[in-house]
Formats: sequence, structure tokens, C-alpha cells
Amino acid sequence: MTRTRRRHRQALRVACVLPLLVVLEGCYYMQAARGQLEIWQRREPIGEVIADPATDERLAQQLQMLRAARQFASEELHLPDNGSYRSYADLERDYVVWNVIAAPEFSLQPRTWCYLFVGCLAYRGYFSPDAAADQADALRADGYDVYVGGVAAYSTLGRFDDPLLNTMMSRSDADLVALLFHELAHQVLYVDDDTAFNESFASAVAELGLVEWLAARGEQGELERWRQRQAQLAEVMRRVDATRDRLADLYAEPLPEDVMRRRKAALLENLRRDASGKGNDWLAGALNNARLVALTMYRGQVPAFRRLFARCERDWACFSARPSAWLTCRPKRATRRFGISRIASRLLARGRRLRRRQSAASRSPGRAPTGGRTRVRRLVLPWMRQWNIVSAVITRRT
Repeated sequence: MTRTRRRHRQALRVACVLPLLVVLEGCYYMQAARGQLEIWQRREPIGEVIADPATDERLAQQLQMLRAARQFASEELHLPDNGSYRSYADLERDYVVWNVIAAPEFSLQPRTWCYLFVGCLAYRGYFSPDAAADQADALRADGYDVYVGGVAAYSTLGRFDDPLLNTMMSRSDADLVALLFHELAHQVLYVDDDTAFNESFASAVAELGLVEWLAARGEQGELERWRQRQAQLAEVMRRVDATRDRLADLYAEPLPEDVMRRRKAALLENLRRDASGKGNDWLAGALNNARLVALTMYRGQVPAFRRLFARCERDWACFSARPSAWLTCRPKRATRRFGISRIASRLLARGRRLRRRQSAASRSPGRAPTGGRTRVRRLVLPWMRQWNIVSAVITRRT
């Protein structure tokens, strides 16, 4: 089969599958689209919100700080300089979305949901807590461990100009700035089908960037307090990792389910007791496999990114300015471990395709492509444009 025929056949499959997905997933994508539209409708420029006499004084101070942090992120951390996080939206609720995370009762491998254009994610996001609760109930009925967590912010990966949200403002100043850096980092690097990688990268950028931000402002006291909280979190995560290892060993044993269930409950209770002695509430609420997945999703690979930053000699241009520049400074061992070769090959292939198109255009200026490829493009691209709008909503939750 020729390459052109294969492409035509693949495009035809896409065109056939899309209407089916609209039928099967229509309700989910419609709620995502409505939620995103609500955010857009409520956006206001930060300057106007700050200047409004009706704005709460504390909120105005937070927005002024975040405006300065946004500038710092672009100038010093080489994070994207675009329209994201230069506006504000008050959604009049505590969270922007609620994420549902699920894992089998005797497994730490999360259930995934796959979406067009953003790959597979280890969570399902809803703009309504009732919809998230319904999904959680359905998963529990199927035998899954389930965790539902409210989300303060999410990123559309630079497709749209995301605003700052009222759901973010309950955090301390340091955590608020870190969240801003975290969301901007998702615009720098995003790998399909690898939620833990993406979240760990963004968490590392947030952590390293906040240290630079506080040091630049001379806020040594706040920096020390933040480092103490991070040390406490690191200790909790070490206990979580140890419990995960014990659970993985337990699930690999050929035991009756009731015995495995009792031992699992004992391990989780030990984890809760050990963590509660650290004077924090990071493990408050129900503990199960899904909750452990949620915890490690954001922190599991952060130490590797810290080492990478050190190998880049703390150079932000190397670490996060562009995916291509970031990839060139990856050590070979880390490249194998995190599958960076997949990203590199995709970037290179994308560059080759772009160069071929530019070369063809230069040879035939003003001439549009002809033949079957044009017909395929006309068939598929309108669908892609529509689905890009609704699929961007579920790209990420923080």
C-alpha cells in the first residue's frame, strides 16, 4: 500500500470515528465547553480589577504581586510571554474543576481516559461537583478505588489565554506564585499519555522558580518557611513511596481477596498515623490507591528534574525556554528513563515536515496543494478545529 493511500485511509478512519465520539462523549465535552465559556465570559483585565474601588484590598494586593510574578516568569525563568494569566475571573465557587482519579482495588496503576489531541490522562475533570460525584459513584460500583479532588487552576497549554481565578486566591503568597509558575510550565512541555511526567515537570519548575522569585525579592524569611514546608512534604512523600512499594509487593502475592484487603487497610492506616505525626493535613480524608496515585502524580519525578536543573548549571534558558533547548541538556540516563527520545523524535519529525512544506511553497509560490491530500485536509481540519476547543479544557488540572 502506498504512503498516500495509507494516509487517505487513516484520515477516513478519523472522519468516521469523530461523529461516534460526539455521540458517546458528547455530554462530557459539552460540560467542558460550557465551563470554559463561563471562564472566558468572566475574564477582566487585571489592571481594571485592581483599579476598581469595589475590589477587596487583599485581592488587589495579590493581583499586583501576581502581575509582577508573571513578568518575572517571562524575563527570568524563560516561561512563555503571552496573554495567559494577565486577566482575572471570579467564578464564585471554591474550585474551577473537580478531578476524578481511579485505580483498581488491588493495583496502583491508575485508570486512564483518552482524549483527542491531548492523549490519555489519569483523571477525568468536571466543572460540576455533582457530575464528578456521579462519575465517582459509577467507578466505585465497578470496583475501583476513587478520589475526587477540587482543582484551583488548570492550563489549556497555551491554546487560550488562561486567566487567574478566584479559586487560586486562598493560598499563601508563596504557594500562589508557585501555582502560577506551575501552570505556565505546562505551556513549555507537555507529553501525551504521561500525566506524572507532565505534572512532575511543572511542579519542579514551580519549586525552582519560587526559590528564584523569593531570593530576588529578598524575602528570606518567607523562603525559609517555604523550605520547611517542602521538607515536611518530602518526608511525607518518602513515607508514601515506601507504602506504595509495600502495597505493590502485597498486590503481587497470590492471596485471597479478603486477606489482601485487610493487609491493605493496615498499611494505609500506618501511613496515615505516621504522616499525622508530622503536623500537617496532607493525608486527611480517605486513603486508597487512587489517593496515592494523586499524591505521586505531582511529586514522583521532581527529584530527577532538580538534578537536571543542576546539570544545566541552573540555566533557565537550558531548562525551560523551549522544548528543543530543554531536550539538548538532558543526560542520556534521564533521557532513557523518561522517554525523552519519544519527544525528541516527534520534535524532529515535526521540524522535517515543516521544512518540507516550506520548501514546497518556495518552489511553487502562490500555488495551493492539489490532489487527494487537499481533499483529506479539507475533510479533517474543520473537525480538528472544533474538537481543539473542547479538548483543551481537559488537558490539565493542578
